[in-house]
Amino acid sequence: MKLNASQYWTYGLLLMVILFFALIRFHLRQCPLERDEGEYAYAGQLMLQGIPPYQLVYSMKLPGTFAAYSVILALFGQTPGGIHLGLLLVNAATTFLVFLLARRLFGPLAGLVAAASYAVLSTSPSVVGFAGHATHFVVLPALGGILLLLMAIETRRVWLFFISGVLLGLALLMKQPGILFAVFGGLYLAKSEYRDGRLDWRALAPKAGALVLGTVLPFAVTCLALFAAGSFQKFWFWTFLYSREYASIIGIREGAHYFLLFAAEVVRPACWIWAIAGVGLTALGWNHKARAQGWFLAGFFFFSCVAVCPGFYFRQHYFILMLPAIALLAGVAVSAARQSLLEGRHRAWSFVPVLVFLVAFANSIFLQREYFFTTDPLTACQTVYGANLFPEALQVGEYLKSHSGPGARIAVIGSEPEIYFYAHRHSATGYIYTYGLMEPQRFALEMQQEMIAEIEAARPEFVVFVNVPESFGRLPTSETLVLSWADAYLRSQYEKVGTVDMNQPTEYIWGDAAQAYQPRSRSFIDVFRRKGSAD
Repeated sequence: MKLNASQYWTYGLLLMVILFFALIRFHLRQCPLERDEGEYAYAGQLMLQGIPPYQLVYSMKLPGTFAAYSVILALFGQTPGGIHLGLLLVNAATTFLVFLLARRLFGPLAGLVAAASYAVLSTSPSVVGFAGHATHFVVLPALGGILLLLMAIETRRVWLFFISGVLLGLALLMKQPGILFAVFGGLYLAKSEYRDGRLDWRALAPKAGALVLGTVLPFAVTCLALFAAGSFQKFWFWTFLYSREYASIIGIREGAHYFLLFAAEVVRPACWIWAIAGVGLTALGWNHKARAQGWFLAGFFFFSCVAVCPGFYFRQHYFILMLPAIALLAGVAVSAARQSLLEGRHRAWSFVPVLVFLVAFANSIFLQREYFFTTDPLTACQTVYGANLFPEALQVGEYLKSHSGPGARIAVIGSEPEIYFYAHRHSATGYIYTYGLMEPQRFALEMQQEMIAEIEAARPEFVVFVNVPESFGRLPTSETLVLSWADAYLRSQYEKVGTVDMNQPTEYIWGDAAQAYQPRSRSFIDVFRRKGSAD
């Protein structure tokens, strides 16, 4: 297909947007991994070794993001830089899909505005956008599935409904809230077959059947694969039984507090883009083109918002799930406002909506300029995560890797799975987090007992004890069996060979000097080696 001059400009500007934010991400690619990234990276590393999910990694997350990480690790290397390079490509692809979706519905201007909005919103530290959270991997196949669904509805090709369903099923496989995009797709399909006051069941049945079959297929194949690998029981417990307990811990009142707290942080660096998106939502009432797509816009926005809500935790990276909808609404606002001016008596002012968006876009970049352009990756990590020990975990992992053989087992008592990834050593227990053990949920004591039994049976060569409050999440009501056990077990079976004292700056003490060292900070990491083990 031959492109005209206007299309060249459109794709040229889109490419500039994608490359601009790709360069920002490339600059920050060496940021140390945080906990979720460490979990995905370690699970992906194990998958490359032929070890299935839930065998050495107990997680309430579905395994799609583990598999995505394994592909990234295979392509770009098992380093933070490799992971963030893979995320760069995922973000670029998602930005392109946002453009295609908005352009299909509202034209090229809406597509460009939506793409630029998503790019800046999803890169912002306000949503921890530089980190490879599962939410990035949900929105990519979800958008692909929704875009194919629109094409399938238009062409009535049943095989397109099936492929759309497969992509929506992959969104679910990345993380449970992805199911909401599949629900939206199914309801929108049903709405498209609702004509003259009734639903055309005969026309709907083959399309809906193909869509549902495609959606279910990735999950069904995953269940069969895990059953064949002997991991299905753990998979079912962690992703359904425990995750249901986890989702019930936070009440509505506390959830509302979290929402107000985190939503303000998310919106602040790009508040004018969010305001423009709000105008886009009102366009359903004053613009005929927006009104014609009203069911799609309102439904996509609603289900994107609901996807952020499960468990009422409202962590900042959860909001990535609604950014495509916000970006689409921003595109609608600018396109609809410009169209209204062109069709009215103020054609000369038709440039104003575009100018307003450009000012809002530039303002967001300006407010985040230090983080985007001048901050080094280590400082960027510390700026976002504060007292967390992610830079220190990298050094601990390197120490364990250089002081143990490839077959050595290690245990981390704390919630720092990235240490396993850096060390390239297998965990002595599947409990790579201790958060769940400290939560007020009915499995807590049973989990602590199982973690203790697994560590004692494996007799790991090294044990890392993370004395950092953020790594435990201990509450006044938490079960503490694992803590009292660890104190006695380490004293009798292990000797201290390292301490990471998180002063300003952090001090690293290794070898004999660590045995008598007393940390000066309340946050520190102790590394223990089993007595009698050789280097």
